[in-house]
Amino acid sequence: MIRSNRIRAAALALAALVAANGAALAHPHVFVDAHAELVFDKDGRMDAVRNIWQFDEAFTQFAIQGLDANGDGKLSDEELKPLADVNVKSLKEFKFFTYLTANGKEAEFLPPKEYWLEFHNQRLTLFFTLPMKAPMAPGARARLEIFDPEYFVAFTFAKKNPFKLDGAPASCGAQFHPPKELDAQTMAVLAAIPAEQHDLPPDLVEEASALANSFTVACP
Repeated sequence: MIRSNRIRAAALALAALVAANGAALAHPHVFVDAHAELVFDKDGRMDAVRNIWQFDEAFTQFAIQGLDANGDGKLSDEELKPLADVNVKSLKEFKFFTYLTANGKEAEFLPPKEYWLEFHNQRLTLFFTLPMKAPMAPGARARLEIFDPEYFVAFTFAKKNPFKLDGAPASCGAQFHPPKELDAQTMAVLAAIPAEQHDLPPDLVEEASALANSFTVACP
């Protein structure tokens, strides 16, 4: 659940309240173009998940306010580091919006040690790798889902090359399952939810779960 104490860190946290003109915005508030990679170890087990998330321009402009410390009109790695640190710290509370299951068990992730932000073409992109607490064999079917259950953040994956298997055995294959489209009535209800209300009503949580981007992996 998105908590109200996140508002204070709005310019820094991923799931922050974006109000470009101070007006109330409908769910979702942050839009992300995403790419995911499932990393395997030398024994053919799933070992980590890499996420690459490019944020929309409105969120980017809100988030970078005051970061150009030397006023040179550019954002260096050093200037972006505090923002990356807070983003990653905040995301931990929400399981990094990343869920991996195999053989009926959900993977546990450790906090990322490898992460950074880049700023190009007026958009921020967050790169981070989530190491698994313990490697897992994919078995007959593993499933990776990237989504925000509260639909505060909307993730979109490209139709071409949305996902990559890194170091997987040759027998492994992956399939992308794009999210379902919500009906017009549900979308209208979501649009009516004010920005200050972060949690979805219970009857909408299940509907929003249909918006998950998921990938299935099989290694016969």
